Amino acid sequence: MKFLVFAMFDVAKAAEMAQVNDKLAETPGRKVLSNYTCMGLAFPNVPPNTITTVSVVEYENSEAMAAVLYPLEVAGATVWAVPVLEMPVGRHTAAEKKYRK
Repeated sequence: MKFLVFAMFDVAKAAEMAQVNDKLAETPGRKVLSNYTCMGLAFPNVPPNTITTVSVVEYENSEAMAAVLYPLEVAGATVWAVPVLEMPVGRHTAAEKKYRK
């Protein structure tokens, strides 16, 4: 299943987060499809000097997801994952009818 994963952490923790991410890079059951880092204020009321990363990740199961997200949270990141539904380009109406039933 695909997830949009947001992680936010203080810039002072950037080196620690990089180390944790390097250790988690080969975690089985996870495929990172894209990864973006916003070094500005991504959301209203975010404290200054906060780094926000947004990733599109495919996890095979909840255990694979927890094996990645939990260590990031322990290291000090605020992490949340939002499941996403992949919609074919130009075929939204057909997909919507299919899921409405």
